[in-house]
Amino acid sequence: MLIKYHKEFSKNYRKRIASNPKLVTQFQIRLKEFLKSPNNPGLRVHKLTGKRSSYRAFSVTGDIRIVYKIVNDELWLYDIGTHNQVY
Repeated sequence: MLIKYHKEFSKNYRKRIASNPKLVTQFQIRLKEFLKSPNNPGLRVHKLTGKRSSYRAFSVTGDIRIVYKIVNDELWLYDIGTHNQVY
């Protein structure tokens, strides 16, 4: 599966995650886990509601989430941040 990064994801990653080496490592680990097994219960994958009902999300840490969508065998990452920042 090809990974694509939305400009909003890239901006928020630099702003919220990149300055913390532990979060960067955890992000890389969780993304690899997701690519291996998207239905892994440890990722807490869930469908979003409301304006983002066409998106899904999974957990990087207890509070950090990645909002994504799969389109034509491409994984589009749309946002990353705490629960309050992305929802």
